[in-house]
Amino acid sequence: MEDVLEIIVRSTEIDVNGHVNNAKYLEYLEWGRENWYENAGLPYDRFLDMGIQTVTVNININYRRECRQNDQLSIRTRPEKVGRSSYVLLQEIYNQHGEKCADALVTSVTMNSLTRKSCDVPDELRTLFEGL
Repeated sequence: MEDVLEIIVRSTEIDVNGHVNNAKYLEYLEWGRENWYENAGLPYDRFLDMGIQTVTVNININYRRECRQNDQLSIRTRPEKVGRSSYVLLQEIYNQHGEKCADALVTSVTMNSLTRKSCDVPDELRTLFEGL
């Protein structure tokens, strides 16, 4: 399942170089992941009901093109691979001209909310990776 979140770059996201600060890209990606979970029927509360949480353990990001104020960005999120307790999402950010501005592989681990130890990826999440 691929999900797309549309945003507009605001003035508060611009750094002294006149473009989006590199740290903001990570925030954009987080917004994209939250949107992906929500649209997959797995909001944060659903994970808590299952007794788990997800923790981001690695982000490998490539900055491809600068983004500027008022750019219209599309943050695309889709499943890449799943393991026993971890999974990887591929995320890409495109501008209004269809140019790729950034891409990232984001690895997360599912953990038991009480023990704070890793646990198996639940079936409800695992099914989103079927067919890869």
